[in-house]
Amino acid sequence: MQISDIDYGNSFDWGNTSKDYAKYRDIYPEEFYQKILSLGLCKDGQKVLDIGTGTGVLPRNMYKYGAKWIGTDISENQIEQAKRLAAESGMDIDFYASPAEQVDYPDNTFDVITVCQCIWYLDPKVINEKFARMLKPDGKLLILYMGWLPYEDRLAGKSEEIILKHNPNWSSYGDTIHPVFVPDELLDNFNIIKREEFPMEVTFTRDGWHGRMRACRGVGAAMNEEQIKAWDEEHWNMMLENAPDIFPVKHYMSYAELQLKK
Repeated sequence: MQISDIDYGNSFDWGNTSKDYAKYRDIYPEEFYQKILSLGLCKDGQKVLDIGTGTGVLPRNMYKYGAKWIGTDISENQIEQAKRLAAESGMDIDFYASPAEQVDYPDNTFDVITVCQCIWYLDPKVINEKFARMLKPDGKLLILYMGWLPYEDRLAGKSEEIILKHNPNWSSYGDTIHPVFVPDELLDNFNIIKREEFPMEVTFTRDGWHGRMRACRGVGAAMNEEQIKAWDEEHWNMMLENAPDIFPVKHYMSYAELQLKK
């Protein structure tokens, strides 16, 4: 994938990090899912389309609440991992590989469409019309994000410094608590009915945080084998010097709930 205003136009491929993604990116705390449920979404027989599902983290963790999920992702490797993990847990979730802009279902198919950690990768002009058509009347579009806070968490800041040392083209550093991105084009067909940002802590082991960093776009999805090897050694040594066996990392959740206009 190559997008002009992300990583200075340099390419990245989530498929390169799918194994790490499957092992280390299932990290949302329970309060993340409870917030979604508190909105009355993704439960009780609702039909939900998860765009950019990755390894199916959102559908798999919310499966027990009774929604019927379909997950799509541009990466074949990510979808392979999603299918494997769902099958191992006996979950009936449909996963398939497709760019978001090519996902196509009949009119009025879904109660909810979720877009988690990926709205900025999508073509807003295309998804605006497609999502509006595929949603039922009064259907909801839920845009979700969770990020670490490098200026508030010392360890997260050190991790970012090491990524930038080995991959200066990575542009997702320096996050602060802010509203999740909602493309202006979506406001043609949707109203923002609720928006919220709040801090949370996520607990990691040393191996868990190291793996989570390796699975991020700036490392496993963008670096070559030699760069990853050098990053891996330096980051792990930093972890040994600075991180206890188990520790919290400061994050925040940001979401926007959009409703289809009448």
